[in-house]
Amino acid sequence: MILAEPYWLLLLLLLPLLIWYYRRIAKQRHIALQVSRLSAMKTGKTWVQYARNWLQVLRWITFVILIVAMARPQQLWYEAKTEADALDIMLVMDVSPSMLSKDIAPDRLSAAKQIASDFISRRPYDRIGLVIFSGGAFTQCPLTNDHRILKVFVNNLQVGRIKDGSALGLGIATAVNHLKDSQAASKVVILLTDGENNREDLGPVKSAAIASAFGVKVYTIGLGTDGVVSSPARLKPSGEFEFTDRKMELDTTLLTMVSGLTGGEFYRARSAQDLNNIYTTIDQLEKTKITSSDLRRTRDLHFPLLNMAFCLLLLEMVLRWGALRVITV
Repeated sequence: MILAEPYWLLLLLLLPLLIWYYRRIAKQRHIALQVSRLSAMKTGKTWVQYARNWLQVLRWITFVILIVAMARPQQLWYEAKTEADALDIMLVMDVSPSMLSKDIAPDRLSAAKQIASDFISRRPYDRIGLVIFSGGAFTQCPLTNDHRILKVFVNNLQVGRIKDGSALGLGIATAVNHLKDSQAASKVVILLTDGENNREDLGPVKSAAIASAFGVKVYTIGLGTDGVVSSPARLKPSGEFEFTDRKMELDTTLLTMVSGLTGGEFYRARSAQDLNNIYTTIDQLEKTKITSSDLRRTRDLHFPLLNMAFCLLLLEMVLRWGALRVITV
């Protein structure tokens, strides 16, 4: 709240002087009567006499409200205007059964979903989409600015919806297909996997070459610890996986080659903290250019004060010349 013309408040200094002057004039207007006995004047005061004493208070309140209105009180707020050259980002996530391995608590997929959701929250100006892959690839969510619904898709990811396997090339190619016609300042694929490619429909290197041709940068993340881990072995009739200890391989050479061909980077995540640090690093590397300016807006509040002053003045006049009127004879 601000006052556009606060110097009008100096008129409030006149209020004590006006009150003093009014009382002095009021005493001079009193009529003196001569009576033979004092008992003739002994009558109780009525409510009208008490109420009339407060009429002048209404006038002083009206005077104060008018002065405050002349000072033009205003409501002030700022609106931030942001212009951003937003990025288009496709998240490509592995949902093969091996993503349920327990070397990262509670499992690899759960940790990946939580950290990917946090990454989405840090990119408010970007269009982001989601591709999942296992033995094949599927677009779970196209590029969108609705990050709320995107995070719902991420949080609901499950294994078993696509046949088993690890089709890295198909996952990259599906993401590139969404980005190839994009007019964004930068186009990025973030591929997360815990295994090596075992499908030759479209090799990862060939997909990376296609991505490079369309100006798409691919960041690859290899998830999982080295050595023997507790991993799903087979699906039981109950629909649950039976776990066994087995050694899993991660083709770091292939992932490094894929990212290098497109100008991206390869990262190795052996824990949830590693994965979180990697997404933070990518977030810092792929920054959005933002131009921000504050717009100053105001709304005048003096009109309600003028209406209030008018109503009080009208009430004072109605009472003075109506119910509280004094008739002089």
